[in-house]
Amino acid sequence: MLVTLLAAAVLSCSSLVAVDGDTIRCGTERMRDMGPGSPNKSGYDAPEISRAKCAKERLLGEQAKIRLQELLDQRGTRVEDSGKRDRYGRPLVVVKLGDGTTAGEVLLREGYAVRWKPGYKASWCE
Repeated sequence: MLVTLLAAAVLSCSSLVAVDGDTIRCGTERMRDMGPGSPNKSGYDAPEISRAKCAKERLLGEQAKIRLQELLDQRGTRVEDSGKRDRYGRPLVVVKLGDGTTAGEVLLREGYAVRWKPGYKASWCE
């Protein structure tokens, strides 16, 4: 059996900005970071900011956004396009850090995010 592995396309961004804890803007385009997940099957979720259901979620979302921006600003950080899109039409990407880990792995490990899979429902306000 022959298996062909395709390398993910590394994107060139004029600017790289955290919109919230799991969404980035590469230049002018918003993208959803999957972290260590698979397109539309697994990934991570961070609290909302603009559509937060409570003050606690908004505060957690702001903290996650700040941490993601710190990771985006690290030397060697790159954005890899999966070639897939989420239900909102945003490209699904993986933010890779210089050491090979993903931003999502760091956010999960540090408690800024939780694992996501289809059917997941956020409960940041509890």
